[in-house]
Amino acid sequence: MFHRALRRAAAVLAALTLSAGLAGCGYNDFQRLDEQTRSAWSEVLNQYQRRADLIPNIVATVKGEANFEQETLTKVIEARARATSIQVTPEMLSDPAAMQQFQQAQGELGSALSRLMVVVEQYPNLKANQAFADLRVQLEGTENRITVARNRYIAAVQEYNVLSRSFPTNLTAMVFGYKPKEGFTVADEAAISTPPQVDFAK
Repeated sequence: MFHRALRRAAAVLAALTLSAGLAGCGYNDFQRLDEQTRSAWSEVLNQYQRRADLIPNIVATVKGEANFEQETLTKVIEARARATSIQVTPEMLSDPAAMQQFQQAQGELGSALSRLMVVVEQYPNLKANQAFADLRVQLEGTENRITVARNRYIAAVQEYNVLSRSFPTNLTAMVFGYKPKEGFTVADEAAISTPPQVDFAK
């Protein structure tokens, strides 16, 4: 009886020691920050999807304008197809090549949309079209949401990566396989800090 109680007390003490050790080495912080980065990334993806969902309506409205520049419209359609064809997985966050491909595709889509909005200025009837005006406002709002979501993701990744590279939590990262996560590249920082201007209302 005494030995059983002693073993039970020893097991509880070992569990408490292990728990304290894991907390002290940053294990719980890794759990929290990993979830935080995944949540922030999901919001980035949601906003990119929101933009992609707006494009068919924008294209359909623009097609109604006689003699609209087909090349500009085609580039938007093709850029959307490339951006939405990329398979997004949780592993992408730790894969520099996959993240670069994703960012490039989204950047090309943003640029194609910006060019489309510039070309629209040459078509007074289209500018005066209320349906298109509503879509343009929605697009502008979505671009702003994308910027906010990306900035939150960048901040979450920075906090996670500092933990994974600092001592002694870097040892925990090595033991449990917490690899640094990919943020947005330096080449994209200008686009991140300045959302595309798509409101050309005079």
